Amino acid sequence: MEPITASSGNVFADLGFEPEEAENLRLRAQLLVELERTLDARVRTQAEAARLLGVQQPRISDIVRGRVERFSLDALVNMLAKLGRHVHIEVS
Repeated sequence: MEPITASSGNVFADLGFEPEEAENLRLRAQLLVELERTLDARVRTQAEAARLLGVQQPRISDIVRGRVERFSLDALVNMLAKLGRHVHIEVS
């Protein structure tokens, strides 16, 4: 049986990504989850979500599937803003 290792709080760091990339992926994943939750609460179909965000339907499929590597921070912030969501950044 392998020993259990405590998480660092960032799954991407735990998977061995460099610190900078791990933090970027963590932020993108957090925004992607919020985007998916917002869409889930507001629209019924991926086609409707695509029209609302001004993107092609495959981009909505990428959101639903959690394909974080396919989105930049800018793209996620812009999509959330189109849905009336505000992104607050705090640096510690």
